[in-house]
Amino acid sequence: MDDELMAYNLGRADGGAGRRDTTRADDPHTGADYRMGFLDGRIEVFQMLAQVRKFLDDGR
Repeated sequence: MDDELMAYNLGRADGGAGRRDTTRADDPHTGADYRMGFLDGRIEVFQMLAQVRKFLDDGR
């Protein structure tokens, strides 16, 4: 379980930074956890940018 959680957290960090580690993503044991973390990290970035856009639009 620790490996899966570590893979998820690494994926989330990579997703937030906008870089994907294909070796980790293709790992047969932890790849799905890494990919889910990566997706969650990208969603967080998208939501943050949406909030910034909303904030800037509200200020006009």
